[in-house]
Amino acid sequence: MSKTHTKAKEATETPLMKQYNQIKAKYPGALLLFRVGDFYETFGEDAVKASKILNIVLTKRANGSASHIELAGFPHHSMDNYLPKLVRSGCRVAICDQLEDPKSVKGIVKRGVTELVTPGVSFDDNVLEQGRNNYLASVYFTKDVLGVAFLDISTGEFMTASGKKPYIDKLLQGFQPSEVIYSKAVRAEFEKAFSDDYNTHYLEDWIYAYDFTYEKLVKHFKTNSLKGFGIESIQEGIVAAGAILHYLEETEHKDIDHIVSISRIEEEKYVWMDKFTIRNLELVYPQQEGGVPLISILDETLTPMGSRMIKKWMVLPVKDKAIIEERLHIVEAFYKDKGLADALKNSLKAMGDLERLISKVAVGRINPREMLQLKKALGLAVPVKEALSQSGIEALKKLGDQINPCEFLYELIDTQLHDDAPLLTNQGNLIKEGVDEALDELRKIAYSGKDYLLQMQKREMQNTGISSLKIAYNKVFGYYLEVTNSHKDKVPQEWIRKQTLVNAERYITEELKQYEEKILGAEDKMVAIEQRIFQQILKHANDYVSPIQQNARVISMVDCLLSFAEIAQKNKYVRPTITESHELDIKQGRHPVIEKQLPHGEEYIPNDVYLDNETQQIMVITGPNMAGKSALLRQTALIVLMAQMGSFVPAKSAEIGLIDKVFTRVGASDNLSKGESTFMVEMTETASILNNLSDRSLILMDEIGRGTSTYDGVSIAWSIVEFLHNHPKSKAKTLFATHYHELNQLANDFPRIKNFNVSVKEINGEIIFMRKLKKGGSEHSFGIHVAHIAGMPNPVVLRANEIMHHLEKDKIRHQTQKRMQEIPKNNYQLNMFEADPVLTEIRELLDKLDINTLSPVEALLKLNELKGKLR
Repeated sequence: MSKTHTKAKEATETPLMKQYNQIKAKYPGALLLFRVGDFYETFGEDAVKASKILNIVLTKRANGSASHIELAGFPHHSMDNYLPKLVRSGCRVAICDQLEDPKSVKGIVKRGVTELVTPGVSFDDNVLEQGRNNYLASVYFTKDVLGVAFLDISTGEFMTASGKKPYIDKLLQGFQPSEVIYSKAVRAEFEKAFSDDYNTHYLEDWIYAYDFTYEKLVKHFKTNSLKGFGIESIQEGIVAAGAILHYLEETEHKDIDHIVSISRIEEEKYVWMDKFTIRNLELVYPQQEGGVPLISILDETLTPMGSRMIKKWMVLPVKDKAIIEERLHIVEAFYKDKGLADALKNSLKAMGDLERLISKVAVGRINPREMLQLKKALGLAVPVKEALSQSGIEALKKLGDQINPCEFLYELIDTQLHDDAPLLTNQGNLIKEGVDEALDELRKIAYSGKDYLLQMQKREMQNTGISSLKIAYNKVFGYYLEVTNSHKDKVPQEWIRKQTLVNAERYITEELKQYEEKILGAEDKMVAIEQRIFQQILKHANDYVSPIQQNARVISMVDCLLSFAEIAQKNKYVRPTITESHELDIKQGRHPVIEKQLPHGEEYIPNDVYLDNETQQIMVITGPNMAGKSALLRQTALIVLMAQMGSFVPAKSAEIGLIDKVFTRVGASDNLSKGESTFMVEMTETASILNNLSDRSLILMDEIGRGTSTYDGVSIAWSIVEFLHNHPKSKAKTLFATHYHELNQLANDFPRIKNFNVSVKEINGEIIFMRKLKKGGSEHSFGIHVAHIAGMPNPVVLRANEIMHHLEKDKIRHQTQKRMQEIPKNNYQLNMFEADPVLTEIRELLDKLDINTLSPVEALLKLNELKGKLR
């Protein structure tokens, strides 16, 4: 743009738009909400965007003499309705407020951005989801190792980790951050490495420097080093975490004293699950719309902070036997002692979100009603502490001992803050009587002044004889005397007329003005005193941030374990036995989610699963689709994970030898949008499993190899099972479900491979799924029966049946190929091939077919195509 053009543009801009453009230039990429009087306005592209997201009217306004600009706005008091919609749609929103009173300013009011709200950085209750953490994540790339940090600014929880790409990917998948930041230099690398489902924002490269970020962290925590947090050695994690602190400054979040520590997510402490497993097992989010994740079954927590903690436990099950046993011990105590559980539940029900309330205290954003809720929560913590301490169980006493009742703060709020305090500090009736002498005096003046006005009204009515006289108030004239026209001849001379109405006239007197000044002055002074006292309460509350955060952690844990006990009782779960052995012995296990979805009166068919490293390392499970193989695989993993979270499990009994890694390859998780075929995804996920085995791994594989031709599929599945059995270091416990019954041969050659099948009954050509696991392999896949149930046209099913019976006469590969060529043709086809050109075309198509590369589904589709040519 030429200098002349720029000057012309500046000359035509209105002063307001000039101010807007200057502020907007400081926040590129953010949608700017610009306060103008009682409205927040958006302009230009922001207005177009906001009007679509918020469904508000888009108009145009003049921008100087030569141009117009789009405009969309909403009243300032509607901010709570509109801000969440903008943030949840992925917008970064800069809130620009008026920094001075428009009444006291000539010309343009000074304005500035007071907060930049982003999907990952918000304190707004309407933006945040109660039972879900709102994480901001930061990712730092080096050649081999990545660093990641997670911060929930609404709770102060701050964590960091470092590791290879799959580990970081798994953490992102588990924590589901609302926003991810990274260095501008690695933009392409980030997009290639991670899902594009996240709201992302990149920062300048210089921010992701070790010295800069280390300094940021030690300065914030007021320490000389990071050794006390256990993260001194993880440089990549330090860089990622320090970048988050810089980002908070950049978004005008400078009051962050509630972020009192940072912890390391210790990879070795938790059960390893790759991102495929977290997704496939539907732990926190369903794969399909309308699906039910495991968390929906297990989460009956009573506080928002408990709900957040149970989700963390779900994606990070522990492998420390002592921690698991302690949790199970507490769940059992709650399970057996209903009186104790009920007493705790009664306190927790009304507790509210103690964790986020104390964070609001730290950043000075708590309102009077929230301060009362904080008091209530502290009051409810006392009976929780007592109930735990008096339980007689060591683990519960330990928890009770960690709760700090914060008596001084409770007493302070209780004695000073009015029980029905308003939402805002300037609305009056905030502080109780007897707290401040000056405040009490001013209240007497304000209220007795109003009594005096009533007495004045009566006195003047008697003195003047004006029976309809009344004293009233409005913002323009203040207090006035109103006289109807029928009495205006009785008005004394010293009254000063201020306004004439249709039926009356309004007057003021010297005495009335003096009282008005006294009353209004008192009200202004009262607001100032009340705000000062509230700020003092807030200052005292600030000294209790750490103990109250500790209370919130303990109460969250109690809430989670109460939820486990409640679910165990309701759904007939049992306490698992946790051992250091390599045995996994589940008797009559059930799928925790599916059993809750069954029609009323229908029982879930339970199954036994036994795996160990010596006798039965691999169970090859055959049986038709829809028979329940996938459910059996998933339920085994879910029972193990539930046990290692500290929950009871859906089974008659369960002995769990600690598992350190859970891998799944179940279901078709196509990634066609990224150009990856089902088979490619399947092989990628399988490779991830085979390259990360351990001696305590649990592996679930469902229908490996079905994305390619039959012979390729059988070969790949066969070699995978062999590999798992013969691995020199790791005898990973494996459930291998397949429809290739050829794999049953493996049990004859390898001692730790055992065949099982999910039984079906065949009656008069129809099959009934028994969903019961039995020893021994299955000879049939019943795929054609499933095709029939699915509604495949009858002629196709019959023809497929004919082909199958022919092929099954001999299963040796070269003879199968020969048999394919000898498939008996339908009579009319044989007689008419030479006469009918369509049939000639069909024969040519058949000649070109390579039977070896056809999958069963492709065969059916090809048959359908051939049949279509005959119509």
